[in-house]
Amino acid sequence: EQSFTYTTKHIVSREHKKEAKSSGDLGTNVGDLKEMAGKSRKWMILVATIWIQAFTGTNFDFSTYSSDLKSVLGISQVQLNYLAVASDLGKVFGWSSGLALLYFPLWTVLFAAAIMGFVGYGIQWLVITNVISLPYIRVFLCCLLAGLSICWFNTVCFVLCIRNFPANRSLALSLTASFNGVSAALYTLAYNTINPISTQLYLLLNALIPLIVSFAALIPILRQPPLEPLPPDGVRRDSLMFLLLNILAVLNGVYLLLFGSKTSDVTSARLLFGGSILLLILPLCLPGLVYARNWYLHNVHSSFRLEGSGFILLLNDDVVRTAITPNQKSFIEDDNGSCCSKLITRNQLGMLGEEHPLYLLLCRSDFWLYYVAYFCGGTIGLVYSNNLGQIAQSLGQSSETTTLVTLYSSFSFFGRLLSATPDYIRAKFYFARTGWLTVALLPTTIALFLLASSGSLSALQAGPALIGLSSGFILAAAVSITSELSGPNSVGVNHNILITNIPIGSLVYGFLAALVYESHSMAGSKTESVICMGRDCYFLTFVWWGCLSVIGLASSVVLFLRTRRAYQRFEQDRITSSMLYS
Repeated sequence: EQSFTYTTKHIVSREHKKEAKSSGDLGTNVGDLKEMAGKSRKWMILVATIWIQAFTGTNFDFSTYSSDLKSVLGISQVQLNYLAVASDLGKVFGWSSGLALLYFPLWTVLFAAAIMGFVGYGIQWLVITNVISLPYIRVFLCCLLAGLSICWFNTVCFVLCIRNFPANRSLALSLTASFNGVSAALYTLAYNTINPISTQLYLLLNALIPLIVSFAALIPILRQPPLEPLPPDGVRRDSLMFLLLNILAVLNGVYLLLFGSKTSDVTSARLLFGGSILLLILPLCLPGLVYARNWYLHNVHSSFRLEGSGFILLLNDDVVRTAITPNQKSFIEDDNGSCCSKLITRNQLGMLGEEHPLYLLLCRSDFWLYYVAYFCGGTIGLVYSNNLGQIAQSLGQSSETTTLVTLYSSFSFFGRLLSATPDYIRAKFYFARTGWLTVALLPTTIALFLLASSGSLSALQAGPALIGLSSGFILAAAVSITSELSGPNSVGVNHNILITNIPIGSLVYGFLAALVYESHSMAGSKTESVICMGRDCYFLTFVWWGCLSVIGLASSVVLFLRTRRAYQRFEQDRITSSMLYS
């Protein structure tokens, strides 16, 4: 009996333990499922951000319909340039989107941007199709409103990346911003699908598609997961996921580059457009990959050694406060005798991520060197893209306009993707991001002097490719550089101050190009809308732009020399920290 009692108690005790273990496992599984669901929502938000960026770079197709707009309004080349400036002038008011986010939820800011674009581009479409007639100043205001909508869309995407990918935010920003560069190629495919004759259709598509995409992105945005810190292995797994996404992005860019301007027939165009949409939907498989990663990451991840982004939008805790070593100090003191050394070492940046309020920012030499490099580099590329229609027309290649726009758009996309390269190769080859900025400016200088020296079709096609690659890299890397040089908490204000160079450059460079264009226009023209034919229409413009790009290149070199020590200290500190926590 005692034996039976003992055995019974033992069995009951063992059963209780099994039940407890089973309930514990069940609780763990439920927790894992919740965690996985939250992580899948994070990737859904990233895909939604990609969609928004891919269809809201509507300023890139301005050159496709600018000649028709100029003809309908009966305006001069200078006045047409002012309309392009109006679109860029929206960046001056980009701060308004940040102000709106302080008082309204994110989804309302998204739809406010969509409505602004719908009204701005929609009215322009009514004007260019002669449905209504408006004075020039009202068309100017419509361009301004359309440009402002792009800034608001960009702010929404910027905030989504920052909130949901704090540990890999630079990777998220470069990836999503890259898709803004393929907008012109996507709109060209959509245009060929519907009516490859009337260029006015671009304006209608610019008005409608961003609004439709905003509705498609609404559900992921409303279901944002709570922010939770990632462990080191989670950061590495996210980096691997970004690598897969970048591979998909490259496939997307190659596809659009090869087929983005094909106009054989409507049926083929529809198939090609369907293929581009499929490539944009393909990243939706990521949530499934997140759920399945526990089964395959042990094998896949072991063959990769990817870590979190080394060039991050720094948090206050990440600020590098490494003191100057005695050897470095003596080196600096020895070099103080020369003017070049004084230029490089005077008020030199001591650490990355140090906060700079507006008044301090404007007193920093590094900021103005950066401003000039951007002004004489990336901004020239944007103005060049606005003039592609007139450049092709002046050389008798009007039929090549959509091809040129697609080339610029596609290579701008690749340039934006390449801005993430430092994050992936820093373990093998480390180079300060300001150094990469200098490298990125070189193609613009080469392309402008190439265009000045030759009016051939091959040079005409090489120009958009090189300049698009250069300006795309600069535009995508700009937010990270601003954060590193002036602090992450002030990046919203400081970056908006930086990009004021875009409307200023658009006005100055565009006005210069318009004056040269009209000075070589056909003599005896009775109409106000003049047309210029021949290489002389843009020869002096390319020469001046090329010389200015050399100034930007020199400015970026000085900026690199002034900041490389801070970047080296940051990298040394990162390596030391990874060794301590590994």
